This record gives sequence, C-alpha cells and structure tokens, in this order.
Amino acid sequence: MLNRAAKLVKEAEVFVITAGAGMGVDSGLPDFRGVEGFWNAYPAYRRIGVSFEECANPEQFARDPRFGWGFYGQRTNLYRETTPHAGFHVIRKWINESGGDYFIVTSNVDGHFQKAGFAEERVLEVHGSIHWLQCQTPCEERIWPNREIFDIDELSMLVKGELPRCRSCGRVSRPNILMFGDWKWLPDRTRRQEELFDLFMRRNSGRRIAVIELGAGTSIPTVRRLSERIGWGVENAHVIRINPREPEIMEPHVSIQAGALEGLERIDIELGSIRS
Repeated sequence: MLNRAAKLVKEAEVFVITAGAGMGVDSGLPDFRGVEGFWNAYPAYRRIGVSFEECANPEQFARDPRFGWGFYGQRTNLYRETTPHAGFHVIRKWINESGGDYFIVTSNVDGHFQKAGFAEERVLEVHGSIHWLQCQTPCEERIWPNREIFDIDELSMLVKGELPRCRSCGRVSRPNILMFGDWKWLPDRTRRQEELFDLFMRRNSGRRIAVIELGAGTSIPTVRRLSERIGWGVENAHVIRINPREPEIMEPHVSIQAGALEGLERIDIELGSIRS
C-alpha cells in the first residue's frame, strides 16, 4: 500500500487534501472521540457531566455566555499556541516538488493549514473557523476577525473579564463555526470558499488527482464522503486514506492505517526510495 500511495503522489498533477479532527492530534490537539475522549481532555466538563455536543451548541451563548466562551475561548487560545506538526510541511513539499495545483478541504476550525503556510484562497473550512466572529442573534450578515484575548478559569471553564460583543447591536458574539443544532451560523465565508473549490475542480478536470485524506472519521463524515465522491466520481482521481482507526476504502484507492503524521512520513520515505 505504501508503494502504491507513493506512486500516486509522484504521478499526481493535482492534490486535494481532505482533513478531519485526526489531523490535529499529532500537533497536540485533544481527540474528542466519544464522551470519554472529550472528558479526558477537559476534566472540568466531566465533573459537571457536560458533553462535547452540549458545549458546542449555540444556545450556550444565549443561556450562559461565560460558559459558551469558556469552551471556545480555551480552544481559541489552544489553536493560537499550537504549532502545526511536520506532516503539514511534508504535504507542502510534495506540492512544491510536483508544481501541481492544490486545494485543502477541512472540517477543522483551527486555521492550522493557513498557519502552516497554505494559501487562504486554497482552503475550504466546511464548518467555519474559530478565527472569525459573528453576532449570536445574528443581527446582520457581517463577520469579523477574532482578535479577542481570553482568560479562562480552568477549574470552572468559565471565561473571565469582558466578553466579545457584536459591533452593531452590542450583544455577546460567538465564533463563526457551525455548531450542533445551529440555525444561526452565517455561512457566507464558507460558501465563497466552496465556490473557489468548485472552480478548482472544474479547472482540473481530466488531470491526475491525488486525494490525500487525513484523520477523517465516520462520526461526522462530511470530509470522508467528499473524498469518496471525488475518488469514485472524478476520472483519474485516487484517494489515499490515512486513518488509525477507520482506514477502510475499496480499491483502487489506498488505505493506510496510521495517524496523519506517521502516514505522511511513511509515504515520504517510500517516495524517496522510488525517486532514488
């Protein structure tokens, strides 16, 4: 499988990188797999018996905004402080060496692909980004950059000090992220990204496409389904699925059971052997 994956990378004219939550694990970001995984990452929520789905809910900003921003403020701080792992740079190296076109599609809201040097206009964030804010009502369609500073009480997971507020109506703002049961998310930024991705796919129709899927699971299968839709529906497209727990995909696509960083590095070593 590694040899096959390396040949697909070597022959690719176009790269589509699809990434789920597993992409961030090697950077040190917590794995929210199951309620136990979430509680292991955040013991404070275990004590009060609150799940990830309950934290990641827009109603928290109306019900108890200090609780809502306790969760998302801590994550904002974490994403800002964390360095993207070396696998991001392996992908950039492959793209640069091939001279090929590329696009990133991710369900992650951490902004780490941009932080690792990938172009803003080549990234589709299907669930939005924590680095942008919107009104919780919302009173208008405008969003703005998240430049807020968050001081979190780690025992209660409540935010201290001033809360981020809408620049128009003054109500507490929220991240421009698609949450659970969310009818108030403003999707315009993501829709513009989708339009750019659709244009990219039309532009590269008929070329050899390597879809490299990283850490995309089945519990929220948005990214996984996109990979398969391209792999089965686009001529000359092949998927390389890298996943430690759910790597299965039918041939002619490639399955590698590994974490994102390990899988990328193993392919890179095999690629070096092919080229030498």
